[in-house]
Amino acid sequence: MTYDVYGVGNALVDIQAQVPDAVIAELGFQRGIMTLVDEGIQRRVLAALQGTPFSRCAGGSAANTIIAVADFGGRAAYAGKVGPDELGRFFLDDMRQLGVTIEVSPTAGDTGTSVILISPDAQRTMLTHLGINGQLTPADIQESAIRNSKYVYVEGYLFGGSPSQREAALLTMELAKKNGVKVAFTVSDPFLISLHRDLFWSLIEGPVDLLFCNLEEARALTGRQDPVECASEIHRHSENVALTLGADGSLLMHEGKVIPVEGVSTNAVDTTGAGDMYAGALLYGITNGLSWKQAGHLASHASARVVSQLGARLKHKFTRTEVAQLLG
Repeated sequence: MTYDVYGVGNALVDIQAQVPDAVIAELGFQRGIMTLVDEGIQRRVLAALQGTPFSRCAGGSAANTIIAVADFGGRAAYAGKVGPDELGRFFLDDMRQLGVTIEVSPTAGDTGTSVILISPDAQRTMLTHLGINGQLTPADIQESAIRNSKYVYVEGYLFGGSPSQREAALLTMELAKKNGVKVAFTVSDPFLISLHRDLFWSLIEGPVDLLFCNLEEARALTGRQDPVECASEIHRHSENVALTLGADGSLLMHEGKVIPVEGVSTNAVDTTGAGDMYAGALLYGITNGLSWKQAGHLASHASARVVSQLGARLKHKFTRTEVAQLLG
């Protein structure tokens, strides 16, 4: 089996609910950011949502991106860690039904969850309990799958977890380089840059062929403010850069050139997974014969569509006709 992209990340069941800001304040969390919580706190959060409609799906940053690749018709595989509980079975079944190859053995413990509280203005407050994800190890990484992939995709959140998670992420990149496979990496969050700036730069200067980041992350990495200057500075060290600018679109850096990609006007309902969707659509495009400009155009439309609905997964997938019209 060959794959366009092999992803590695935290396997989480996403639980999404629309709530007033007062609920977030009562729970005592800072609005609009991601907070790591323990099992006890997560149970308290879920108890507070009783009676509130919610949805759930397989998620986690890299998983969302891999699902997007599959949704566009690409071939994708994923490595993560789940428990033998109902949520773990749900995660595996959900991924496989979407066409993603996932060969992981459940390990005793709780499957990770991410509760996403969506404010009336579409801002998301994420409360993540990693659960069993901390036990992801290099033994969970499949060299045979990497060897048969065009790209590997690694999420930066793995560097904020356990030492074995970091080792698994680094091994994925190492095996990709060994087998002539390109490496895509997302730094995931500015707080990770504050903790691992030197390590992230060593990856950008080393195995990473394509770096995904948003403007806040790019500024944290480079110390510059202007988006083009940020992207150009990163491009001095990495072959390709995808810098997202929210409603203002994105900047791609490829072969020394700046490729501006327009934003797409939309009514934002939930910004969850916008960057993940962008990465998935771009990776699908560049591994399936699209130019970088075309892939960026597709990614911009995909991220606009996903923020116009609840959840990080497209409820209305792009048809082949729609994709052809976008690229025409």
